[in-house]
Amino acid sequence: MNARVYILEDDASISGLVKVALEMNGTDCRTFATCREFVSALGEGLPDIALLDVMLPDGNGFDVLRSVKSKYPSVCCIMLSALGKEEDKVNGLNLGADDYVSKPFSVLELTARVNAALRRVKRSSCLQCGNLRLDCDTMKAYVDDKPLDLNRKEFELLKYFMQNPGRVLSRETLLTEIWGYEAGETRTLDNHVARLRKMGITNLETVFGVGYKLSN
Repeated sequence: MNARVYILEDDASISGLVKVALEMNGTDCRTFATCREFVSALGEGLPDIALLDVMLPDGNGFDVLRSVKSKYPSVCCIMLSALGKEEDKVNGLNLGADDYVSKPFSVLELTARVNAALRRVKRSSCLQCGNLRLDCDTMKAYVDDKPLDLNRKEFELLKYFMQNPGRVLSRETLLTEIWGYEAGETRTLDNHVARLRKMGITNLETVFGVGYKLSN
């Protein structure tokens, strides 16, 4: 699965240029011109990295940063801003930004910074949620330190839940992300969730009429 980057930037020329540069390196990118669009997309799935402008038509990128880091601390956030004074950078970093790039910037430098951040994200390969622990490098999962016998799809499904703790994930989103189904009805998802529950993952909740969520 390719790395995923979300770009929140209201200047289409900037977001388009960054998107093309990153996609040339094999990264999946989505661009958003407003805070509302960006926040809505988080409900469909989380990015590995979020590139956040500060001055936006419907809000402030610092507020978006604060919200993302509060709800999804694993998402790496890089600020892209014309506010390049030292106090602006310090403010962004103190709010949780992983990096701060001032405009105008070199696309090559930004791409290098994104690639460096992706390497750091990859090294942080362990996910923890309550009594659940998952090691992405070894594809091992544990409940109360007891190993689980997971097949590949069960592992990918559990990983996706753990990357989105507390979020209600629709059946359509899960089927698309894990199995690549864009439409259609299947019991595959329900059977996999039932098997995970039998292994002791008791905090997988059914949200009737929508899908599932992994409670914290």
